[in-house]
Order: sequence, then structure tokens, then C-alpha cells
Amino acid sequence: MGKLKLFNGRVANQPKLPNHTCLLLASPRPGVHLLKPTMASMLEFRTPGFNPYAVKYSPYYDSRIAVATSANYGIVGNGRVFCLGLGPGGVQIEKTFDTNDSLYDLAWSEINENQMVVACGDGSIKLFDLGANDFPVMNFHEHKRETFSVCWNPVTKDNFLSSSWDGTVKIWSPTRTESLKTLPVGSCTYSAQFNPSNPALISTASSDSHIRVYDLRTPVSAKYHLTTTIPVHAPPATGAFLPNGQTFPAFPPAEILTHDWNKYNHGLVAAGGVDRVIRTFDVRNPSGGPLSLLRGHEYAVRRLAWSPHAADILISASYDMTVRVWTDGSTMPAAPHPGQPEPPVREGVQLGLMNRHTEFVTGVDWCLFGSGGWVASVGWDERVLLWDAHSLLRA
Repeated sequence: MGKLKLFNGRVANQPKLPNHTCLLLASPRPGVHLLKPTMASMLEFRTPGFNPYAVKYSPYYDSRIAVATSANYGIVGNGRVFCLGLGPGGVQIEKTFDTNDSLYDLAWSEINENQMVVACGDGSIKLFDLGANDFPVMNFHEHKRETFSVCWNPVTKDNFLSSSWDGTVKIWSPTRTESLKTLPVGSCTYSAQFNPSNPALISTASSDSHIRVYDLRTPVSAKYHLTTTIPVHAPPATGAFLPNGQTFPAFPPAEILTHDWNKYNHGLVAAGGVDRVIRTFDVRNPSGGPLSLLRGHEYAVRRLAWSPHAADILISASYDMTVRVWTDGSTMPAAPHPGQPEPPVREGVQLGLMNRHTEFVTGVDWCLFGSGGWVASVGWDERVLLWDAHSLLRA
């Protein structure tokens, strides 16, 4: 487990994807030009000497993104956060900040358009302001091991959370250095998220193959606010079957590396990890098993994100060097197989695949604005790619 494991997990002498000739095209955004490989329109930015781990679009501007990166693949060395702007000259650096340790995640502030928090390998979280130079304006340091994810509260907007390999999730105010609350998960926690509509609900994904949901409205004496535990790899309690009539396959437990709440159905979460399968769950029925299985990645799923524009669409980034666009199948008719009374587990459908990265793809995010298809992806190939997911969709 850990940074070294993920780095060593790469297949030796794995072939790299071929380079593609780029063409200069007109952009839907005035003054910006797109680099277009043979398949999909793209903008590209390189981060020489630093391997990206996460990318996030600004919630305020469609022309601003931030990228969290680490030297030496995050094993040892410094970190750097890039704030990038899209303008007449393409992708340009607006600001960079260096840190003494690797960076694994970031989140834009929901109350200040110029601020962001980053998750650091030394266990700290740093708050940077684009109006300040060189140093963070706040430093939060209580985690005992690497901080691996951060998430700003999208509802109340006055706090954010962090998760760590030390098995805890902490809630912070941007105005004080001491945490407001600590939630003990008990195992390495790779991902933590606020519910998009209820600020009291927090979910986690961890190395013990479980999704957990905490409700801060419950008494702290009641399992430290823990209300729901979902065994991700367990079969459905009802013995549900697949649409083709096959019985539900057995999956051994594996680490969950990423998860996200659906932006339209706020009881629905998607999770992915080492076993390469993406699953969706209804947190109101934790023993019911997955609602959908999305299968196709050849290596671990590192990051996923539901679309903010369509209820059934999500995107995933993987160590197989691809980014894939999916539908979870919820908008497609699914009749039970003859002779079986239980509703089937849906099989998600891959709508498109982007294979222009030449190393592990570690981050992906949707633009909140525009026609609903623009995506940013980053990978260990020291590249940031911005592209239109609509160009990948199969007719």
C-alpha cells in the first residue's frame, strides 16, 4: 500500500502510446485555439519535472484550472501547484506555488475565487491565495501521515475536509488552524466527499473495501456520526443477477481509491479502485449491493467524477492510461430476466475512450460551464489535457 506500491505497480517495459500529429483548429471560446489529435480536440499544457496527481476546474471561471503535482512521481521530493488560465495564447501559467513535500489533491475555495487548499505528503493542508506570493496564507497540520484528498463544502461553503492515510477525516475552517472535528475511519482513507445537497453528510472511500457515510446531525457518541457502511465488493443481499441472466459475480475485497456523489440523485455514489470495476450504490440501501457495474478498465481506477450536466454520465481516469466516459444505464430500460423476480444489476455502457496520455492518468474533472462536455485530465506523463468529451461519444 502507498506511494511506492502504486509506482511499482506499473508493468515493466509497458509500451507507450504513439505521438499524434496536432492540427490548429478554431475554438468555441473566442481567442483560444485547440490542439486536435486525430480523434479529439485538445488543449495541452506540460508540467516538466512534476507529475500531476489532481486537476480541478474553478467553480467561478471556465477559463481557470488548478493542478496539484509532485516531483519524482510523489515518492520523494517537492510539490508544485499550478494555476492555469485559458486565453488568446492558449493555456498560460497564472501562478505557481512550491511546497516542501508532494501534493496529492486540491480543492478550490467556495467563498473566495482566488483561494485553494492542497493536500500534502507531510500530512499538512495548505491554503494558497493567488493574490499572495510564494507562501500559503494558512497551514493546517494534524494528520500523522500523508493527506490524500481534500473537499470544500459546496453547500455551507464555510468549511472543508481532508482525508489521510492515517485513517482519519478532519473538518476544518479556513480561518483557524485547529480542526473542527475528527472522524475515525480506521483504515487508509483515499477519498472523502461532502454530499452535494446536505452539508451534514460526509462519505469516505478506504483501503478496507468500504464506503462509509457520516451524518454530523447524529450524536458523536453514536459511532462518531457513522450511519452507513457499504461493503463495496459484497454480493447483493437479494442475490441479484445481471441483465444477461448470469448470477452476480464474486469479487474479492480490494482497495477503493476514489468515489463521488451523483449531482442529481443525492443518494447515489459511484466508487472505483484496484479491481478496475466502477460500481454505483444507493446509500439508503447499503446491503442492496451495486445498482450498476461499469467494466472496461484494464488497471486500477484512480479517479472518477459524475457529470454536473447529466444524471447518468460519469468519467473515470485509470492506471491503464485512459480516460473513459460512461453511462450508468439508469436511463436505459432494463427488464428482469425471464423467471427471475429480482431487478437486475445494470451493466453500464462505455460511451467513449480518450487514450492520449502516455502514463498513469491520475486526475479528471468536468467544467461546470458551457455546453457540458469540457473535461480536464492529468497524468504522470507531465501533461494536462483539456478536451471535449462530446467528441468521444459513439453515435
